[in-house]
Formats: sequence, structure tokens, C-alpha cells
Amino acid sequence: MRAKAISPQPASAFGEVVEANTTTFVAQCFESERLTFPPMPALGSWTRSQDEETGNLIYGVVCYASIAPIDTVHRARALGLSPQELREQQPQIFAMLRTDFRAAIVGFVSGGRVYQYLPPRPPQIHQPVYLCSDTEVREFCRSFEFLRTLLQVNGIPTDELVAAVIRQTYRILNRDRNWLLQAGRQLSSLLRDDYEHLSAILRKIEA
Repeated sequence: MRAKAISPQPASAFGEVVEANTTTFVAQCFESERLTFPPMPALGSWTRSQDEETGNLIYGVVCYASIAPIDTVHRARALGLSPQELREQQPQIFAMLRTDFRAAIVGFVSGGRVYQYLPPRPPQIHQPVYLCSDTEVREFCRSFEFLRTLLQVNGIPTDELVAAVIRQTYRILNRDRNWLLQAGRQLSSLLRDDYEHLSAILRKIEA
């Protein structure tokens, strides 16, 4: 589809790609400069990275997130302390945790043109990851082909993921009812033979 050229505004990366394949990429969130847990993006959040060699901007939505110790040998244990007490008594805890998230790739932008299908290659390891601006989401979501890709994501209930993405996008688009109705029609077409699945998604879209 043709769209206005998407020109991402300068922003600070909040994570870095640590694993990638044809359909998804995994990123580790950067540590907070304060004594807090690393940020965890919400299910359905829009993110962007890049295939540096081609210059393609790779767009994905968060489909899974986790927080765990950096040391995979020793599990975290309950300490019975509040976050403030942790900061005062166990400040090293915050440096021992990592937040990772997986993003399902839903398309890419090359030369200002939006393609709502898988890119030739995912982003490379150590590429920065950004949260998409409202303008980027608005331009990318002029078409609804990305919904077909989301319905095929494995490893998470797809009704939860699709509903979360639609809720996030609907808010970003200032609750554009026309966009929401078009998204509903697209889902109805894609799931015309699976009414139960369609109903489950629609029930989770809190408009």
C-alpha cells in the first residue's frame, strides 16, 4: 500500500535486539538509571527496529514479555520487602534483573512505502529498539493486512494479542470509531469460519 513517508522522530532506544528470526525478534530492555525495575512494554505495544544493511524499518508488536534474573543458575526468591525497602536494603537486586520482550513482526517500511508482510530479513542482533510514535502507528495502520499476520502468531493466545493491539491502536488514533469499525470488518472477514474465535476477540476490545 502507498502511504506518506514515515519519518521516525528522534527518540531514545529503550532496548536492544538480542535474538531474531524471520517472524519475531527478542529485545532486552535497558536498565533504568534509577533503582527501579527495567521498563516492560505492554502487550500489543508497537515497536520499531531496523535491518541496517537494507535500511528497512522493521515494525513489530509486543506479544510476550518477561522479567528474570540475569544469572540463569540462581532463581529469584521472595524477600518479603516492598519496592522502597528493596531500594534501601537490597539495591543490587535491580542490577541483577533483566526484562526481555518478544515482538511479532507485522511489516516494514522501505523508501517510505509500507509493506504489511514479513520483511526479507529481521533486524540484526544489537540493533536498537524504539517505541513507535503515534504518527508512525497512524501511518502504518492505514491498512489492516497486519491483522492476518497477528492471527498466526504462535506461543500466545491470539485473541489476547489481537485485542490488545487493536485497543492500543484505537487509543493512539484518538478513539477513531471509523478505524475501529474497519478493523472489526477485517477480522470478521478473516475469521468468517471461526465465529467463536472472532467473538472472543471482540469481547476483549474495550471500546
